[in-house]
Amino acid sequence: MVLGALMYSGCGNSDDINNDNPNIPDYTFDTGLLINTNLPQYSNLLLAGNYITVVNGGFGVNGFVLYYAGNNLYSAFELTDPNHQFRNCSNLTVTGIHVTCNCEDENTYEILNGLPVEGTVGEYPLKRYFVEVNGNIIRVFNN
Repeated sequence: MVLGALMYSGCGNSDDINNDNPNIPDYTFDTGLLINTNLPQYSNLLLAGNYITVVNGGFGVNGFVLYYAGNNLYSAFELTDPNHQFRNCSNLTVTGIHVTCNCEDENTYEILNGLPVEGTVGEYPLKRYFVEVNGNIIRVFNN
């Protein structure tokens, strides 16, 4: 049985904004069976408040962060600042529940909902990816 754990708090118009964001290319990808919480490198996703980053393998532009909020609710976001044209400094660094741009303005967003924190410059939230949970397999995809 597939349990769709798609976390869309506050999505509505933000999904339209994500699709229309001129700063982030819309690459299609699918992690398939890659993220298995039975494997040691992903087992921390069984505890609420934890996250992993996947930064290679052709998943998005700079990869993604996958956050577990608890109760089988996950959120996944692109690790590229949505409010900059793509450049070296626009990749995001995860610290706790925030991601921060490496450019001089240091835009910061929450990895639970993708929304910018106060002081962030720009109109776009983080680019959200789809999450599907089937037992111990967590699939992150964009199509």
